[in-house]
Amino acid sequence: MSTQTSPTRAVPAERPLPGVLGTGLRRAWIEMLAFLRERDAVVFILAYPLIMMAIFATVFGQQDQGNAAGSVPFAQYFLPGMVATGVMLTSFQNLAISISVERDDDTLKRLRATPLPATSYFLGKIGQVLLVTTVQTAALLLLSATAFDVPMPSTASAWATFAWVFVLGTATGSVLGVAFSSVPRSGKSVSAVVTPIVLVLQFISGVFFAFFALPSWMQQVASVFPLKWLAQGMRSVFLPPEAAALEVGGSWQHGATAAVLVAWLVVGLVVGVRTFRWRRRDDG
Repeated sequence: MSTQTSPTRAVPAERPLPGVLGTGLRRAWIEMLAFLRERDAVVFILAYPLIMMAIFATVFGQQDQGNAAGSVPFAQYFLPGMVATGVMLTSFQNLAISISVERDDDTLKRLRATPLPATSYFLGKIGQVLLVTTVQTAALLLLSATAFDVPMPSTASAWATFAWVFVLGTATGSVLGVAFSSVPRSGKSVSAVVTPIVLVLQFISGVFFAFFALPSWMQQVASVFPLKWLAQGMRSVFLPPEAAALEVGGSWQHGATAAVLVAWLVVGLVVGVRTFRWRRRDDG
């Protein structure tokens, strides 16, 4: 009597877990969907620069900024500030608020208990910021060019300057937003802490007013913070070369712009690594 041996079933090999970059990209898509579901965030972060540009350019569009040697139409002068503040709102303010809220409702605590690498979580946040900021800026430039006849840069060097100022400013704002998210005591108080800081920086950094017209003490205070330099870097892209005479230093100061933004980027990284919390203060 012969015995038959049943064939051995091959055990399927386990699929390797996605890498840090792959999970980061997936997390960025999840973050983007969550952002779009928050209608108030979409309006006040994504559409805010477009709304302010439309209002200010309509009201003051016929005025010029500067003197006879370097005057430019108001809408053209106002655009760089709106690009800069859009970057700041989408990176610094958005991340500082959203991460604080996620910590307060235990979202961060639950994510920390999953296999999701911490690096992938932050890559997801930064990816969402880059996507929103790119769409926001593109819409702002399109609105300015078509509705208010603001001339766009015509040289490759100008667009190259725009690229490095935009990327460096977005990276700096994102890192600072992550670092600052640990400052508010709870998710309920975060808007009350972050929003006044952003508003003050907008008023003293040449976003709503011509920077050269501000009091000298205010200019000196603003020069410590990155928004002033981000706005100045954007003015070097969208304003004619002779408008550099309107700057406090008499030039665009690209070297100083890069140095200040990099310095704040490093400060944000150091502070963020040392102070970031996955749990609420009252959760041990």
